[in-house]
Amino acid sequence: MIKQESFFINRLKSVGYAFRGALLLLKTEASIQVQFVIGFCVTVAGFYFKISAFEWLIQCLAIGLVISMEGINTAIEEMANFIHPEHHKKIGLIKDIAAGAVFIASVFACIAGLIIYIPKIF
Repeated sequence: MIKQESFFINRLKSVGYAFRGALLLLKTEASIQVQFVIGFCVTVAGFYFKISAFEWLIQCLAIGLVISMEGINTAIEEMANFIHPEHHKKIGLIKDIAAGAVFIASVFACIAGLIIYIPKIF
């Protein structure tokens, strides 16, 4: 009989895999690196302008959403390239849709940022 690991050990392993994936994204993906730098800059701006707890909540959710969507987009692109390495119209459509989801998240994150920072700047 195969010994099963405890629920707690399995969760720890899952967190380790997720952390490794996040580091891999940050080390290898230019789009994630750009979004991370933007997230860092607006975080610094948040401290500078002393944004409220609610504004921090919105800002953190926006940063997390955009970076997460970039990660999902990267995973979809990698899977599509693995399944069908040569150019294919349907694979291109799938990649465009995933990129569009990142774009939508980014636009709304920018709107949230403008709502938070325009009154503080002017």
